Amino acid sequence: MLCGGSRVLQHFSDHHHNHNSIGLGLGFCGAKIVQLSSLFLNRPCQAMANGHHSSHKLQQRMMISSYGSHCRTPGDIPILHNCFSQRDDDPEIPVEGLSPVSGGVVALGKFDALHIGHRELTIQASRIGTPYLLSFVGMAEVLGWEPRAPIVAKCDRKRVLTSWESYCGNKAPEEHEIEFASVRHLTPRQFVEKLSKELRVCGVVAGENYRFGYKASGDASELVKLCEEYGITAYIIKSVMDKKQGPGRRDSGDLKDRGQVSSTRVRQALSVGDMRYVSELLGRAHRLILRVRSQDMRSERTISVPRSSVLNLPPGNGIYETCLLLVGDESSIPCTLVVDTSNILVETKEVRICNLDWSQEFRLLSVEFL
Repeated sequence: MLCGGSRVLQHFSDHHHNHNSIGLGLGFCGAKIVQLSSLFLNRPCQAMANGHHSSHKLQQRMMISSYGSHCRTPGDIPILHNCFSQRDDDPEIPVEGLSPVSGGVVALGKFDALHIGHRELTIQASRIGTPYLLSFVGMAEVLGWEPRAPIVAKCDRKRVLTSWESYCGNKAPEEHEIEFASVRHLTPRQFVEKLSKELRVCGVVAGENYRFGYKASGDASELVKLCEEYGITAYIIKSVMDKKQGPGRRDSGDLKDRGQVSSTRVRQALSVGDMRYVSELLGRAHRLILRVRSQDMRSERTISVPRSSVLNLPPGNGIYETCLLLVGDESSIPCTLVVDTSNILVETKEVRICNLDWSQEFRLLSVEFL
């Protein structure tokens, strides 16, 4: 068993507050973390040996700390051999070899928007070791939610994560996906056990409002306690707050909204076409990905695609004049975007786009909102 310390905020003032639960929460972060333990990864497993003392010593060891870390980089971490049994219904781990995130530090959450709160989680993870985003896919199908377009197109997520490299000590975070159905019914303890024994992570980073386990029965403080038992370094980080809007903006209906940056707020800003606010929440310009066919060319300067050919969430209906049409790595062309209930219309002002290569059935074009 790998051994590590645990860190948590000094106060979890709302950890016994009721939540709308889906089993796994969001994590956002801010400026300070709080150290709970000084255990090092290369020490014997004192956390396990002294497990019966952990709960009453937890509060006594609280102390404010800076961004520094006691977790070693993955190259210094002794990785266990693949001695754990594999479950037939767990496709995440190859039959032979280690987990893709073995020895790394995973940020926990539901990373729909990849906004500045999510970015801050990866920054903290990178300061401890090799950063990963642990994403849970298939929630809508399992929970019976109505399907909706993602904020970031699946094919564009790697680009966004790569753009975070300079924030993360020149370590671009990678994303590892787990089917939500495989973890939905896990208790908080079973989930942390999966992180330790199956995924073999070095550490975890989560936000102060993070909920996990079946019916979101576990909170951030329980995550820290369980991680300490299993020898995982846990960091709980304050939410990144929305500087423009306070809690409960635009009647979000989100009971967890305390004014933090969230994917819900990004969706709301997109719905009213407030692209400057969207950029502030995302920490970058929003990029719309279009699946364009040759027959979508309406003129030498105009493309019109049906909404069904848009791979991620467009802004609300309206005219957006300060945009760039991105044609692969070839060029960026000033354009105007018109969004209505049926179609997306792209019109360039000066440059012809009729000579695109249509040797394939379709090509992906991007529109960025300035």
